Amino acid sequence: MAEWVGGCSRLLEPLVEALRRHVMSAEKLHVDDTPVPVLAPGNGKTKTGRLWTYVRDDRPWGDKTPPAVWFAYTPDRKGEHPIAHLREFTGTLQADGYAGYEAVYKGGRVKEAACMAHVRRPFYELYEAHKSAVAKETLERIAALYVIEEEIRGRSAEERREVRNARSRPLLESLKQWFQETLGKLSTKSDTTKAIRYAQGCWSALMRFCDDGHLEIDNNAAERSLRTVVLGRKNYLFCGSDNGGERAAAIYGLIGSAKLNGLNPEAYLREVLSRIADHPINRIEELLPWNLAAELAAKSSRAA
Repeated sequence: MAEWVGGCSRLLEPLVEALRRHVMSAEKLHVDDTPVPVLAPGNGKTKTGRLWTYVRDDRPWGDKTPPAVWFAYTPDRKGEHPIAHLREFTGTLQADGYAGYEAVYKGGRVKEAACMAHVRRPFYELYEAHKSAVAKETLERIAALYVIEEEIRGRSAEERREVRNARSRPLLESLKQWFQETLGKLSTKSDTTKAIRYAQGCWSALMRFCDDGHLEIDNNAAERSLRTVVLGRKNYLFCGSDNGGERAAAIYGLIGSAKLNGLNPEAYLREVLSRIADHPINRIEELLPWNLAAELAAKSSRAA
């Protein structure tokens, strides 16, 4: 089966490259990464590779551009990898606080937008573990921001920006002030202090979504795209090699993009594999998921 996947990934290379170009032409991307075990040659043990996800999805502000995700595999987590992946990208990157992105932001070609979900997570863990009053209030304040986001989902970027500036910005400014006041009452080495310091450290990037209605409050689009990888890790022991990791990335991207466009991934891949060998290379974009959606829907309807 691994050989079948390898053969398919080689056949699909031009399509995966077309998918990458589509994703990287966005003005805003969500990015994240996750570890994946890879068999280390010669010693019978595994090493830790990385799968990086780059998501283009502008549906929350009403854009009709097809959403898509491109995956890349690397043998480690060095900062040089996102630099290489994003060499053609110009716009805003929504990501966590991984230090490897800092070089990407230098020069201003790529702007940083932080993730509220990453700010929220340690407070949630503190509340679950200790029922912390500070954590509880922080969670409630952040929840109020998400209520606003739910109300404006699907509206135009300009309308989202106006609502956020009128309603979300005052809440964030109040939260920032409350954080500063709370720090004076805490031990400098406490977990709560660390959580607050993390939020303060990325505050400018955290506020950026108020100034740009194209952006999201968090990076959950990228985290959702990694669920299939996390599920996969529970069902296989490891990738057989770095080449196997690259093949997995290729297939994950096509499967994820099919799902984002409402397609059955199996039906989509079956259709593509039956046609790609004879398909003109200069028209490879015709086989991207959204370009086959109507045809696949018609076939499914006839079969039913």
